[in-house]
Amino acid sequence: MLMKRFLSVILVIFISLIGFTQTASAATALTGDYRQDTSAVVTTLRESIQLPDDSPDRSAAQTEARQLINDFTARYRRNNSVAKLTSYTTMRTALNSLAGHYSSYPNRPVPQKMRDRLEQEFKQIELFLSRGS
Repeated sequence: MLMKRFLSVILVIFISLIGFTQTASAATALTGDYRQDTSAVVTTLRESIQLPDDSPDRSAAQTEARQLINDFTARYRRNNSVAKLTSYTTMRTALNSLAGHYSSYPNRPVPQKMRDRLEQEFKQIELFLSRGS
């Protein structure tokens, strides 16, 4: 009886630590440097929306993109020094569009019209970042 309780406690601790490490690794994808994080998110999202419709990696890329969108939003939403930047407002527009598509149509690829608009916004974001705004 005592051995079963001991093993149960060890199992609970083990499972908790595994869950914590997975959560911590997902949260550490962003460095805290706004310019670097924004560039990394743009690159990742650009790659994920350009995957062919029949790609076996599309589902994993979409999941990664959704997590990255959530992480980026959570990290920079309340940062007043970043919220005033033009690159941030354009980035939020792109993130909201893509997140809305993923929420509404999780099994459908991103339409070409949306891909074109996102690519245009990504180019604007990179331009704004190079200018420091």
